[in-house]
Amino acid sequence: MAKGSRRSAGILLYRAANGGIEVLLAHPGGPVWAKRHAGAWSIPKGEIEEGEEPWDVARREFEEETGHPAPNGASIELGEITQKGGKVVVAWALEGDLDPATAHSNTFQFGAAPPTGHQKGPRVDTCASLSSPTGASITVAARASTSGT
Repeated sequence: MAKGSRRSAGILLYRAANGGIEVLLAHPGGPVWAKRHAGAWSIPKGEIEEGEEPWDVARREFEEETGHPAPNGASIELGEITQKGGKVVVAWALEGDLDPATAHSNTFQFGAAPPTGHQKGPRVDTCASLSSPTGASITVAARASTSGT
């Protein structure tokens, strides 16, 4: 991975519901995202560090951001997108049924340095299972990659 490039890997969990398909999306936690909804939701994902395999990162990050292991089963490679901010995200789809109400993520530190100190908050403050059209309207802006993957 080239120095300075930001790459993430994630899993799009989907299920058959209400005569169609629903996908699980996550809303980032922390004060920056508290009042932002349109353009904020994404798949559970995390950054790939040098030497890590993207599929392993996707599975790890899914568990860290939902509190549940990714289901076993055949994955569908979705390729990659480049988010508006330049981060490249590679993703796989997995079929599974996770109740969003049971999702809970790990935490991260945010805020100013002393004297006010750091605060902790969830990396993901909520998850939701949404129909494909609804999910598409609130996700992070991206463009399809031209890398052919």
